[in-house]
Amino acid sequence: MEQMGGKHILLGVTGGIAAYKSAELVRRLREAGAEVRVVLTRAGAEFVTPLTFQALSGQTVFGGSPEQAAPESAMEHIELARWADAILVAPATAHTLARLSHGLADDLLTTICLASDAPLAVAPAMNRRMWNNKITQSNIDRLRTCGVHLFGPAEGEQACGEWGAGRMLEPEVLIQRLAGLFKTPLLAGLRIVVTAGPTLEDIDPVRYLGNRSSGKMGYAVASAAVGAGAEVVLVSGVTSLARPDGVAFVKVRSAGEMHNEVMRRVTNCDIFIAAAAVADYRPAARIDRKIKKNDAPLALELVPNPDILAEVARLANGPFCVGFAAETERLAEHAEAKRVAKGVDMIAANQVGRPGIGFESDENALEVFWSGGRATLPRSSKTEVAHRLIELIGQRYNSAS
Repeated sequence: MEQMGGKHILLGVTGGIAAYKSAELVRRLREAGAEVRVVLTRAGAEFVTPLTFQALSGQTVFGGSPEQAAPESAMEHIELARWADAILVAPATAHTLARLSHGLADDLLTTICLASDAPLAVAPAMNRRMWNNKITQSNIDRLRTCGVHLFGPAEGEQACGEWGAGRMLEPEVLIQRLAGLFKTPLLAGLRIVVTAGPTLEDIDPVRYLGNRSSGKMGYAVASAAVGAGAEVVLVSGVTSLARPDGVAFVKVRSAGEMHNEVMRRVTNCDIFIAAAAVADYRPAARIDRKIKKNDAPLALELVPNPDILAEVARLANGPFCVGFAAETERLAEHAEAKRVAKGVDMIAANQVGRPGIGFESDENALEVFWSGGRATLPRSSKTEVAHRLIELIGQRYNSAS
């Protein structure tokens, strides 16, 4: 792999059963032309011995226990931090992720991670319940905010016999992701407008119509686009989420406000990603006083809101358009019909109503459609799904340019 030729890769191996894959990872990295040095934690050395990694890497193995791998100098962590072009922790246990996310430097590996300016990537590996635990997800969010690259995890059968997210990615996939750190960012220099969250249509001063949306997916997409090198404007409905780092942020309430803010910006952007749950209808007239409850039926006249996605797609010389479709049945049929009807380049569809994914959840799964093609993004955290979606959008955009 061209990007890996001559690169200095520092591999951190921590104490999980997936450490056996790390030996194969070292071999594959060397085949790709990289020079590899391994730092073992004491727990990691309980799973694979330093001698194994020394034989595969052709280098001294660092860490483990003092009797297994003694320091060569008092400034070993600084020397290794300067040497590395990239640091990959694989496997990265829940314990290691927690230590890294809080800036602890209580062993050689975590000290190197703090002392290095090189890109840092982690490949999580743990039981699915540990991965889904809110504390672990909070630590992951903190690491992403600090610029740490998350490689995985994958779904599948686990050593404990359970099935779910938490498997370490396979060595060949990790090398591909690692090589991507040395490429020009996929969306470098591109301007992207992302919509997220619900729109709220006021009925009276205390009531409104709206869609179920936390905004988590759209915010994750905006963050992933920033990470891919894009200049991002996020037009957000009302959410309780923290503003993502690195975006120009515009907050709106109604579909009309979102329409106006989007149309002001899309003529000067390259890609438009419509992840917001925009209300299809609004009350024909807003009542300026609270409607009092009584026993009589209440009728509301509703009128259609602007179709923001379709309007952007119709623009002459408009941006590459990506829509979202939340479906409850016949997902592929309805999503493809929406793509064609609105004239957009791509549609990302998810089946809402399934337990644990979609609205208000921290996980999602998408089926992505374009003319003549389709891709499945399997269930994972919305952050991971967003990164995979941005990679796919970047590939489709570049092939269409």
